[in-house]
This record gives sequence, C-alpha cells and structure tokens, in this order.
Amino acid sequence: MNGKSVAIVGASGAVGQDFLAVIAARELRPKSLRLLASPRSAGRRIVFRGESLPVESLGPESFRGIDVALFSAGASVSREHASRAVAAGAVVVDNSSAFRMDPQVPLVVPEVNPQVIREHRGIIANPNCSTILLVLALWPLHRAAGLKSVVVSTYQAASGAGQQAMLELRDTTAAALRGERIHPRILPQTLAFNLFPQVDVFQPDGYTKEEDKMQFETRKILGLPDLPVDATCVRVPVERCHSESVAVQLDRALSVAAARELFADAPGLELCDDPAQKKYPMPLSMAGRDPVAIGRIREGRVFAPGLTFWLSGDQLRKGAALNAVQIAELL
Repeated sequence: MNGKSVAIVGASGAVGQDFLAVIAARELRPKSLRLLASPRSAGRRIVFRGESLPVESLGPESFRGIDVALFSAGASVSREHASRAVAAGAVVVDNSSAFRMDPQVPLVVPEVNPQVIREHRGIIANPNCSTILLVLALWPLHRAAGLKSVVVSTYQAASGAGQQAMLELRDTTAAALRGERIHPRILPQTLAFNLFPQVDVFQPDGYTKEEDKMQFETRKILGLPDLPVDATCVRVPVERCHSESVAVQLDRALSVAAARELFADAPGLELCDDPAQKKYPMPLSMAGRDPVAIGRIREGRVFAPGLTFWLSGDQLRKGAALNAVQIAELL
C-alpha cells in the first residue's frame, strides 16, 4: 500500500476505524487516503497521523485516481459500488458477504491461501470474521494430519454486529443495572446479562446464515469442498473479540504436544495454553491485538482421532481490518 492511493469505504464505522489503526500500526505510507461513507457521515473529520481528514459522501465518482479500495459498508453498498471502483482502475478488497462465494472472486486469508490472490479480476473478498479465526487454526492441522470434519460453537461479541450494537450493549447494560426495562433496537434480543443463539437470519434448515457462511467459506478457503462444518453461532455480552470452541476429526492421529507445536509455529496464531496457571485465550486479553490466541488443547472425546481446543481473537482486527490490509499488502 506504500505509495498507493487508498480509499476506505465505511470509514466512520467500527471496521473503518480499525482500517486506519492497522495502517498506522503497520507503518504503511499510502500516497493519499480518501475516507468515504454514507451521506449522514459526510462532513465529519477523522484525525489520522495528526492530520484531520474529511469524510466524503460515497458516490459514482469517488474512486477516480484510487489504486486500492477497502470496503466495509455492507453487502448492498459493495454490490452497488465495487464494480465502479474496478472500472475506475482500483482493486477492491471487500469485507462484506457480497462476493465471497462467487467462484470468480478469491476468498483470502493470507496465512492460508495467499496464492489465490493472483486470480483476482478486480475484487478480492475478505472472509467472515468467525471464519477467519477458525481457518487460521484449521490450516496447520489439515497440513499435518488431514481434516475430516469440524464442529464449532462461536461466542460472538456485540462489535460483530457493528458500532451501534456495541453502543446498545453499553446502554442496555447500564439500563439493566438501574432496574429499567430494556428494548433492543439493533440486536434481535437484549444482550445485557444475556446471550442468544442467533447471528444473522435463520435459513429453512434451521441453521443461520452466519453458520452457513462458516461452512461454505471454510470449504472454499481450505480447498476442501466437501468438508463437513457444523456451526452454532451465539451472540454473547462481550464488547469486542469473538471466541470459538472447536472439535475436529482428523485423518491421522496427532498428539496434543504436536498440535501445540504446530499452533505455536503457525503465522497469525499465539499459543496460550497453560490452564494450571489460568492462562487461556480470553476476549479481554486479545482486544486490539492482531494474533488469534489458541489454548485448552486436548484430545477429543468424540472424534477419534480428534482434537478439541478454544480460541479467541479480535474480529475487528484479524477478523476484518487486518486481514483486508494484509491482502492489500500482498497485492
């Protein structure tokens, strides 16, 4: 991204803010930076490296002179504007679900399948946040012992539903502590002192769209089109960072010690596995950090051969902004 003209679509949102934080943390030096958002956010100013940058209203001419466009403003916005960006000469890295399952669009986690970036035709898809965290752990296991099936339960933070959901969690928690009745507006249920097994909309078979994403996107990223992935996605009263409980069935036996070594050496992962010292992955310890922490690694009791483990990572960083910026760096 150094020396390139970069646009951020959805710059005023939670992921948009993390785009800027990641660019700064990685000491990247774009030639120019254009901040784009909906008309209601236009006119705001955002400070980046001491400079106050204006937020512009996204429109048909927004991508003139842009080399790389980082999108995080929802699928409908991406469907409307990504092709305009490509036509203007930009490469789009899209964080929405709009293009992920398009066979012509690479779906990329740089630590897992960077080679498919070469196949892009102007658009590269950033996977679902929960999928990114999951495949970082699955990939070293698959290379070492082969994957046969995956069962995963997610514990997803309010931030996965956007900035307004984070604010709603704070407001409703304060209201509950005051003994007031709670009326959620952004989330389908109150999240204060609660959790609920609905992330995205339900499908005819009883699974949610988020659970479908985890199956189909994992298959595409790993190149395993028939891999069974059974997901249950749960929203929990955590502001930031998703966690996941994962059980895998392997083709070949792999010891817990060998798995720990694989995870310790795998890019993007951080081994945190000393339960006797109360050291295991937690959202509070991973918020604002780039790695995905993995621990509670143990021999599975259902799958043979199999392993069970726990992970936690900041879905606004590696699950969204960081992964997209890494893709742009690889370009």
